[in-house]
Amino acid sequence: MTIGCPECGALAHTSALAGRTLARCRVCHYPLERASGRSVAAALACSLTTFVLLLPGNLSPLMTVHLLGSERSAVLASGIVLMWREGFELLALVLGLTGIVLPLVRFSALSAVLASVLMGWRPRWLGPCYRWTLWLDAWAMPDVFLLGCFVGYTRVMQNLTGSIDAGGYCFVAAAFMSMVTRATLDRRTVWRAIAPERHVAPGERVLSCTACDLVAPIEDAGRPCPRCGLKLRKRKRAAISRAAALSLAAFVLAFPANLYPMTRSLEMGHEVRHRIIDGVTELFKAGLWPLGILIVCTSIAIPFAKLFGMAWFIVSSLRGSKRHLRTKTFLHRLIDELGRWSNVDVFTIAAFAPLIQFGGLASSRPADGATAFALVVVLTMAASRAFDPRLMWDAAQARRT
Repeated sequence: MTIGCPECGALAHTSALAGRTLARCRVCHYPLERASGRSVAAALACSLTTFVLLLPGNLSPLMTVHLLGSERSAVLASGIVLMWREGFELLALVLGLTGIVLPLVRFSALSAVLASVLMGWRPRWLGPCYRWTLWLDAWAMPDVFLLGCFVGYTRVMQNLTGSIDAGGYCFVAAAFMSMVTRATLDRRTVWRAIAPERHVAPGERVLSCTACDLVAPIEDAGRPCPRCGLKLRKRKRAAISRAAALSLAAFVLAFPANLYPMTRSLEMGHEVRHRIIDGVTELFKAGLWPLGILIVCTSIAIPFAKLFGMAWFIVSSLRGSKRHLRTKTFLHRLIDELGRWSNVDVFTIAAFAPLIQFGGLASSRPADGATAFALVVVLTMAASRAFDPRLMWDAAQARRT
């Protein structure tokens, strides 16, 4: 049986991968198999637990703060509702989907898929549904939202007193379990349970599905994948042009995202505007240098590193560069994995803004820079997902011949 490497396109025989806890592609060293500590049953237990915990985590109060005899409580959606009412509908939509809606959709669907696999059911929707749950892995962000809540709570507690409520503890547990689910899910085993790989005859011309890596005859191009339902293509459609357009749009928005304020706060009758760098400076002045370093990495370093990395990949593909192919492939994988964590800053606003609503004494609202920053994160994530790293290997091979 044969699978195709999703990063360089090289074919690998599953018999050579069997029994290894970590098996890498012989060409690009991509981890094709990770069997250690992973099972379908464990992933189902973790996924179902995450979904169950998300319900009270979304509906019950997360935190309560006190100021001069007044108190304010917030549920997970409070900051998103505040953003919508303040006229930041696009920002509210992005955070509402990634922080609330998509996690519920992902873990409910993933639980249904894993339960079907364990029970031996093979309905027609199983492959496409599992493909969508894997696609949602990057866009469902309870773990990122949790980190934003932690940073927001730390900033609020500098000047106010407060407490974490029942919903907060449930959300902490749900976010933690979402990460455990990701660590225990054996993706390749689930795909094989849905439909096994096929044998490739010597000299046969084949292509591999860009979603589930199933190998199929080249003549099947344009037809739905028999395992996941995605249209079979040798490479992702218009990968370079789409990635370039999305990266360019993100680059343009990166300047207002860093130069315009992220929040507008009212402190004892005086309006104070905070940019990303201002928030970092405040954290350092308060002695919270670990959080300051974290925000520098997630909100400044990673977004610009993603943009420069995408530019490198696109130029390399167009020029047919043969240099540092493994390094570029690994860097693309790293960008794809870390891109979602740049949303910490906007989730922080959603966490602490609804808690600081004390009229003329103190209040906080989002500003224009927050929308620009959220769009930079979304566009860079979409760019890395649109790009096909196999094009770099194709271009280098074409130049050699």
